[in-house]
Amino acid sequence: MSETPRRRADTLSSDLLLPQETLRIRKLVREFAQDVLRPVAHRLNTTPEAKENFPREQFAAMARAGIYRIPYPADVGGMGLEFPTLATMTAAEELGYYSPSFASALFDGQAILVGRTLQNAPAAIRARYLPMLVRGEFVGCFATSEPEASTDLSVASMMTVAEKVDGGWRVSGVKRWITNSPVGDYMAVLCRTGDRLNMLWLDMHAPGVSVSAPDLKMGNHVQLTADVTLREVFVPQENLLGAEGAGLRAAIGSLVQGRMGIAAIGVAMAQAAFDFSADYMEKRKVFGQELARFQHWQFRYAEHALQIEMARNLYQKAALRLDREGNADIEAAMAKIAGSRLACEVARDAIQVCGAYGFVRTLSGPGQNFPLESIYRDAKIGEIYEGANEIQNWVIARHIFGREMTG
Repeated sequence: MSETPRRRADTLSSDLLLPQETLRIRKLVREFAQDVLRPVAHRLNTTPEAKENFPREQFAAMARAGIYRIPYPADVGGMGLEFPTLATMTAAEELGYYSPSFASALFDGQAILVGRTLQNAPAAIRARYLPMLVRGEFVGCFATSEPEASTDLSVASMMTVAEKVDGGWRVSGVKRWITNSPVGDYMAVLCRTGDRLNMLWLDMHAPGVSVSAPDLKMGNHVQLTADVTLREVFVPQENLLGAEGAGLRAAIGSLVQGRMGIAAIGVAMAQAAFDFSADYMEKRKVFGQELARFQHWQFRYAEHALQIEMARNLYQKAALRLDREGNADIEAAMAKIAGSRLACEVARDAIQVCGAYGFVRTLSGPGQNFPLESIYRDAKIGEIYEGANEIQNWVIARHIFGREMTG
């Protein structure tokens, strides 16, 4: 069994339709992931959540490598790419191959959700904070979910209230499942003002902000989440992210792109599980022959190869359409369903064919680490967060039948 299985996407998939700039980004991020993430991936993926386990060294290294420059234009220190979304999602896949939760917290959460929100913010906010994000000078949070509001972000469901006062707002409420909040510096927070929603940029170190200890989750350990309690927190008027009353639009615009990121990370998990288990099947003998000689597994893995290719093509098409046309809601929904579902399916089959070597985290006798159990744990959340897959099905159905039928 090889510790570094062959990257089978290099022969099963072709990048012939991708622009040269995207290929350069893939090379850049793959080298970073191999050099920086791969040596510590097992520790990152299996160490329970705690503030002291936040990977600041790898976060700083990613900023130094210029990876946070990928999504943004040159005026804020970005690379100014022609197809920035496509490059961003390609980067998410490369990072997620070794550590899905690192990619989710510190690329999807930081660069996509927080970064896109700042990219669309008023000029003064954008000019001040987006270059800081590109340089890795703060950890950001994107706060829409609450104890009673996650998928439903309607005004009626939103319990976090921003009251208008002289010079700004006083914000009170509780946000839940907030990525990076135990170590966060700033937070984009969705809140209700009267019968409208606003998105505000809030200093996490301001008086009245308190954050619980990190949640202890089934997987995605690098992605620290926690409750954030806001008690009369003052937010200046100039920290309004977008037009007044347009908070939901700002949140959904970021979440659509975030769903593509979840799709790309799902493809990464599926590919990693596929590569490890296919490598195992070629070497492990059962009843005198390699597992790869059993027709059942040949056909199962041929189907998985097909599904990985389709899921990758879906997230790439969604990203490219957003870059070219500015809207890819239906493709993003399809891509998220395909990528997140596939990660669960391939991880499950990979564990099954590898048997105990799939189920084990560390084989203590020889001191060997194995990746499949953490991939399996990490995969499930992709079907739930940033809009549950049932909601994505509803988005697709709405495009088929129209709002009059689907609501």
